[in-house]
Amino acid sequence: MINEAALFRRITWRLIPFLFLLYIVAYIDRINVGFAKLQLRAAFGVDEGAFSAMYGFGAGIFFLGYFLFEVPSNLILERVGARVWIARIMVVWGFVSAGMMFVRTPAQFYAMRFLLGLAEAGFFPGILFYLTCWYPSALRARTVAFFATASALAGVVGSPLSGALMKLDGWLGLGGWQWLFVLEGLPAVALGAVTLAYLPRDPASAPWLAQDEKAWLAERLRQDAVATGRHERHRLVQALSSGRLWLLCLLYFLLNVGGYGFEMWIPSILKDLSQAGFGLLGLLNAVPYLAAAVAMVLAGRSSDRTGERRGHVAGAALAGAAGFWISASAGQPVLAMAALVLAFAGLKATMGPFWALGTAFLSGTAAAGGIALINSVGNLGGFVGPQVVGWLVRETGNPRLALGVLGGVLALMGLLALAVRAPHRER
Repeated sequence: MINEAALFRRITWRLIPFLFLLYIVAYIDRINVGFAKLQLRAAFGVDEGAFSAMYGFGAGIFFLGYFLFEVPSNLILERVGARVWIARIMVVWGFVSAGMMFVRTPAQFYAMRFLLGLAEAGFFPGILFYLTCWYPSALRARTVAFFATASALAGVVGSPLSGALMKLDGWLGLGGWQWLFVLEGLPAVALGAVTLAYLPRDPASAPWLAQDEKAWLAERLRQDAVATGRHERHRLVQALSSGRLWLLCLLYFLLNVGGYGFEMWIPSILKDLSQAGFGLLGLLNAVPYLAAAVAMVLAGRSSDRTGERRGHVAGAALAGAAGFWISASAGQPVLAMAALVLAFAGLKATMGPFWALGTAFLSGTAAAGGIALINSVGNLGGFVGPQVVGWLVRETGNPRLALGVLGGVLALMGLLALAVRAPHRER
């Protein structure tokens, strides 16, 4: 007799901590440019006004590369297996991220950020697709939420680390921003090699599962697919014709406009509010990420316990919007920073319920392609968000207006989430 709780607990401890570590490294390499920004203007020799727009474009162009290769990357992953393809992604992005230390001009900065997006494309949706091969839908929100907290804990770990590395400015003739890129990029290369040895392709190839456990898990996932309407092997063209899929793309686009519009600028915003040095700034920057990690786990558990997805997405998004609006209008720096913590926690808390909703009606190639499509189209918001913030800061000289706009984007996301047709289980 298979003990279901014990089996999934063992699967979780075998897979999630390792995937968690991979995502932390990936996310640090994605957002550390926010700290590098504090020294890049002097390194490029451009004035403050021009640099705000230049940085916004460079931070965002990562997501154009991500968008172009996202769906092809995930379709390749389904064919060659997660172990091989995720390892390939990590090795390439690690070298590209470390290579950022050599940029000397805005054009080189744009090119390397674009290449970094190409290199990392497929990682997050590939992991989501991989998890659907191990977990039934009833456990998916908390599992995805726990995995996705790595994006928040990357800020908890990466912010003090980035602040400390920036203080190496001048050591061995290199700028602090150069040490930041190389010392945070190379661990991805090493972990790519470890992935090949550690990660099983699927449950059937996991050496730490007994044959009866593999058979039971396959049957459990088959029953779940029937119960949630995912028992047919959908083709990608069927997913592309789904209005629900495109609405989910829009929701994720809005989420990333708000998320990356904030994350790529948060060190600068907090520095303006606190006037802190690099060491203290790194600690302050970690606080919103820590609150977000807690909120993501709680929201994921609540969504799985109730079986409800849309309301959790909407409620969290609206809480994030309120945080941005309060921060934009607050007169006291402490209140403004506290409101930013609420904003980021609400924003990140949408992740688990959103992806549980997004993976509930797809199967087969449609799951790999559909998840990648949501992620790739949605991540175009990462291109738009930093540019919108950069343009508003350049034109007004005040980031508070940008925070108000980001709040409006999250409010729209929250309202649209209620329009998504509920999956079979929720209905």
